[in-house]
Amino acid sequence: MRTGVWLVGARGSVATTSIVGALALRAGLTGPTGCVTELPELRGPALPSFADLVFGGHDVVDTPLPKRAEALAAAGVVPGRLVDALAGELAEVEAALRPAPAGGSAAEQVAAVAHDVSEFRRRHALDGVVVVNVSATEPAPEPHPAHDDLAALRAALAGPSEVLPPSSRYAYAAFTAGCPYVDFTPSTGARLPALAALARERGLPYAGHDGKTGETLVKSVLAPMFALRHLAVRSWSGVNLLGGGDGATLAEPAANAAKVASKQRVLGETLGYVPQGDTRIDHVAELGDFKTAWDLVTFAGFLGTGMRLEFTWHGCDSALAAPLVLDLARLTAAAHAAGRTGPLAELAFFFKDGIDAPTHALAEQWTLLREFVAGLHAGAAR
Repeated sequence: MRTGVWLVGARGSVATTSIVGALALRAGLTGPTGCVTELPELRGPALPSFADLVFGGHDVVDTPLPKRAEALAAAGVVPGRLVDALAGELAEVEAALRPAPAGGSAAEQVAAVAHDVSEFRRRHALDGVVVVNVSATEPAPEPHPAHDDLAALRAALAGPSEVLPPSSRYAYAAFTAGCPYVDFTPSTGARLPALAALARERGLPYAGHDGKTGETLVKSVLAPMFALRHLAVRSWSGVNLLGGGDGATLAEPAANAAKVASKQRVLGETLGYVPQGDTRIDHVAELGDFKTAWDLVTFAGFLGTGMRLEFTWHGCDSALAAPLVLDLARLTAAAHAAGRTGPLAELAFFFKDGIDAPTHALAEQWTLLREFVAGLHAGAAR
């Protein structure tokens, strides 16, 4: 099943690492470490292979993809030997990238994106395309009446593009082009009633949002532990130090607020209450594509005895995120082929704040994911 992966933010660090990784897997130059879909419990005939993935995308920057890959190699994010070995393949992907539409009405921008995605599918003779948003985090939009009604949204699109934030314009364009949509960011994306209605109308699945790669991944394991042991969490505070473009974006207060809200939700919904404390995100340019999170948890046990837990997470954001982007593209393509429509709640395993997620506990999310994928494989074998 030849599957297109159309990346919004295609020259960013996460997208570039995803592309380098997929090309290296296809060439047999690396192993699938970090790719959840390559675990024995999930591997099977329903998923497109890495060799079947074809990449394209939009970006607002014009630095060629091979140059972005070289910069990531110099920063220690991807191995330089892979960038050198894959130079020709990276140049081929670069030829499939398009500048992000700018100016004009929202309807004109949506139509331009849909045209580019449809042309990409035709040119490469693809069975389908999954649109994945890995662009910079955007602020939460101001409420608009058209967000709640598809007919009103269609009418409003003729006006200024601000009626929809960029991530939602891409979701609208993806659905218009007959493509599933995945939002790996905390941005609004398809999370509007009008866009949910459009996905139902077109019979398309979608998933998101905000990939779970670091501190929140640890929270989704530890918070259920406290709940299951009936320990009272008194406070949970975290400090996140981010470099790179993501850190610079999150230095902007509105984008920072959208990210923090996504990161904090796991605690209240897992513990059943919200402990004291919050999460802070600071930009430290010197860290580059790496990030450090330090968390302090205070809790009480039997007889009210006070205790504490501290942990530090230091990781490379792009190397943590990229295999999940590939997983989500493969799983969403398989769900689309199986006829699934609407939000893919079973993919909450991959997200801080999964759409319609029935639980935030990682172990429970894993069980739901495993059962979901088993059903996809069973259908593909028939």
